[in-house]
Amino acid sequence: MKRLILLFLSLSTFLAYSQFPPQVGQIGTTAIYKDSLIIVNWATTCQVIRGYQDIAVASNGYATVGNDTNGTKKAGVNPVVSLGDGGVAILSFQSPITNGSGYDFAIFENGFNDVFLELAFVEVSSDGINYFRFPTTSNTQTLTQIGPFDNTGDATKLNNLAGKYRANYGTPFDLQELSTQVGLNINSITHIKITDVVGAINIPFASYDKNNNPINDPYPTTFGSGGFDLDAVGIINQLPVGINENKDLQTSIIIYPNPASDFISIYSTTIQVTEIYLLDLSGKLIISSNQTQLLLNKIDAGFYLLKIIGTKGELITKKIIKH
Repeated sequence: MKRLILLFLSLSTFLAYSQFPPQVGQIGTTAIYKDSLIIVNWATTCQVIRGYQDIAVASNGYATVGNDTNGTKKAGVNPVVSLGDGGVAILSFQSPITNGSGYDFAIFENGFNDVFLELAFVEVSSDGINYFRFPTTSNTQTLTQIGPFDNTGDATKLNNLAGKYRANYGTPFDLQELSTQVGLNINSITHIKITDVVGAINIPFASYDKNNNPINDPYPTTFGSGGFDLDAVGIINQLPVGINENKDLQTSIIIYPNPASDFISIYSTTIQVTEIYLLDLSGKLIISSNQTQLLLNKIDAGFYLLKIIGTKGELITKKIIKH
């Protein structure tokens, strides 16, 4: 009986501290590949405020690798820009990001494997002045400092922290999580702020998650490429250029039946549909068509995203359920 109790407690502890989506390639991952059809655009401007190579030794100077424009365009096209300890990047877009079905944007870092993870906080703004941070969780141990070259990161212990996935795979964010924030219009996000997590576990330099736990990541990184290395920000849900609100466009599309078993039909009174893409939640293409009906009898049950494109470039994303 004692062994059973200890086993139960150990399993409970594991489940409690390994509760978030896993690394690239594992079942349940939310990593989004840079070539995914779910990404419709990329950041167009980037302004970086560098942090120190080592915040505890200011005389070592600031991070130096890359330049501001490296945070723009598609992931993997430009070199990265290194933020340094506590450094900040502020990005803007051709038109605002909006709160659609599922994830709305993804941030790409250049981690060279699945367990060397340099992390960053993410905030959004609808006016370029007031920023609101995604609530973060880090269940990584805080007894031993992760060193500058240690491969001990674990994506299952991290939530809402950019950098939890390796190079070419973005960490996605859902604006719906910030829907109760007064002063933020989640349907018209104009700016994203990315702030390097100083991975020290001891005060006065530690960065903390929403539960006031120190966030443990590689530290110190006393070199020019220290801190979070920003590659790109990919947009999943974006307002059409020149349109400040797309609520009417979203509601003009009718998907039926939903949930569905064998097929779905798409109907709209306002746009002419030309292309349809069915994607899984990681952005992998499952079906494409130029018809307004899709057969679903050969795909697995689960949640999917339907990307609908009109003749004038209208883009609508809807979530569907396959029984």
